[in-house]
Amino acid sequence: MEVVKSFPVMEEFYTIQGEGSYSGRAAYFVRLGGCDVGCVWCDVKESWDAEKHPETTVTELLDKITATKTDFVVITGGEPAMYDLTYFVEELHKLGIEVAIETSGCYPLKGDIDWYCFSPKKFKAPVEDAYAKAKELKVVIFNKSDFKWAEDHAAKVNGDCKLYLQPEWSKEAKMLPLIIEYVKENPQWRISLQTHKYMQIP
Repeated sequence: MEVVKSFPVMEEFYTIQGEGSYSGRAAYFVRLGGCDVGCVWCDVKESWDAEKHPETTVTELLDKITATKTDFVVITGGEPAMYDLTYFVEELHKLGIEVAIETSGCYPLKGDIDWYCFSPKKFKAPVEDAYAKAKELKVVIFNKSDFKWAEDHAAKVNGDCKLYLQPEWSKEAKMLPLIIEYVKENPQWRISLQTHKYMQIP
């Protein structure tokens, strides 16, 4: 099997994780280009076409990551699970770096990821593998019908998976009050906010 040692990288940056379980933690983000899910409200549609983003080697990525003090790397996209991440993750682990992925779950995961954030989308069905691996289910709430949709996915994930509802950014003023009331009535859920946007950081 060919070892994947480079990826189309749209952007990479050292920042603070803004969402979900690790919100507030320093993290190095690697955003891979390429996605065929097609979310209408995606805020990084420029990531969809992999050919628009330069191939970057794992060695180059590691050099930039280790130039920071980070102990946590988040691989996101686009849809990062489109790629075999095995080698990249192994090299990060050798450096003692914890690795998370943010994925729609549409592809089986290749790589020994420490934290699997599963954020299913209506535009392409997830694979069963996603429900078993998920350590965090993060459902974006765009309209009222999404609460039922979120519960459908929550019923399929493993028992240790943390459950998050997150308002879609452009609908936050309308949807957040509904999410607050929903979580008060259904305390197995938590609220995730895009706090990096409040902090005005990437």
